[in-house]
Amino acid sequence: MTHTDPRTPNRLVEVPMIARVEGEGALHLGLRGDEIVDLRLEIYEPPRFFEAFLAGRHFSDVPDIVPRICGICPVAYQMSAVHGLEELFEVQVPPGTRELRRLLYCAEWIESHMLHVHLLAAPDLLGYDSAIEMAQRERAAVERGLRIKRLGNDLLALIGGREIHPVSPRVGGFSRAPRPRELAALLGRLDDAVADIGDVADWALRLPAPSFAPATEFVAMTNEAEYPMNEGSLASTGGRFFDARSFEQTIEEIHVPHSNALHARFVGGGDYVVGPLARMNLNADRLTPVAGELAVRLGVRGPVQDRFASMAARVVETALALEEAARVIRDYAPPEPPAAPVRPRAGRATWVTEAPRGTLYHRYDVDAEGIVREAKIVPPTSQNLRHMESDLRGYIPGILGGSDDELALGCEMLVRTYDPCISCATHFLRLDVRREDGACGSA
Repeated sequence: MTHTDPRTPNRLVEVPMIARVEGEGALHLGLRGDEIVDLRLEIYEPPRFFEAFLAGRHFSDVPDIVPRICGICPVAYQMSAVHGLEELFEVQVPPGTRELRRLLYCAEWIESHMLHVHLLAAPDLLGYDSAIEMAQRERAAVERGLRIKRLGNDLLALIGGREIHPVSPRVGGFSRAPRPRELAALLGRLDDAVADIGDVADWALRLPAPSFAPATEFVAMTNEAEYPMNEGSLASTGGRFFDARSFEQTIEEIHVPHSNALHARFVGGGDYVVGPLARMNLNADRLTPVAGELAVRLGVRGPVQDRFASMAARVVETALALEEAARVIRDYAPPEPPAAPVRPRAGRATWVTEAPRGTLYHRYDVDAEGIVREAKIVPPTSQNLRHMESDLRGYIPGILGGSDDELALGCEMLVRTYDPCISCATHFLRLDVRREDGACGSA
């Protein structure tokens, strides 16, 4: 890497490929002294056409198609679809289905959050280029995190038929419900993981982290009875209240010239953020006992704006998911039968759930034969893109004194707090630095 003197009046920092967003993207940053003259989080991957794939398909195909949108949080896509379609079709699922679905959601939160904490965020905070390098010196911490993640994956496989893109969830319930003894076999590991998560929290407290806490309006699901995962309405820290039926009257998507991904904002203007911090800010009083204690220890029990506290929020939510998983398994009675009959009817199905990365919205317009005529899916990553850009504009002036390498890493770390959906890499693959005076360097 050719380093740029940070005192250079005009600097253009380009990160031409970002892998951990919903698709492929780049970051372009142009500076004139301390003034940001150009900042674009550019999403350039061609559209994937999942919504178009769904048009013309029978509703029963939807739970098998939508999880392919994401290999890290396929359950969120399945649950948003099946809940919405069941509500439209007035399906009465068998007793026990609701708890089994919450257990499946817990499994996804466990594996996703531990992946982010140990393999994606911590290496940056400790100054390592990769999780592999970090593991050489933090072996016990990484092995502990991967052990908890493995538990989440095993639970996914047991309930869903496989750990990536589960095949068991369907409209009406499950194609197969696990036997009580199969789930009970995981209780010992869950109890061990609940004990281990306290050590994860202690380790996370030791990690050096920047701070960036601009005033922000957060949006998440809420549920008076429990910490929300796949059931509830929507609220914001700014006092807004709405639900899946009014989502598109409250949230609008807009095109921006530099991105193939849509940006989201409140109708009439105003940005917002979804994700673990949003859930914590709106639902901290519904945390389970161990999770509540860890939230206090990690400083995220009260209202929190600091973006870099999102890693702590993920540790807390992992504790909650582990406690909830153990509770569900101890009280588990398999649904009999595993799925209810379904009779389609024409109408609009809408639902929201809380993917690990934030609120996920689905809408399906279905005809009387159960054929999907139109689909709309708004993932959490695309909802956060607009605020990622505004956060970068606010954060960059405080790190301009560093080299181009340090500036690019700082931007990457801030984007990483949102945990954009992973595609194929852990870090930016290439960094180009160009200046208006003609000098150029690349890594």
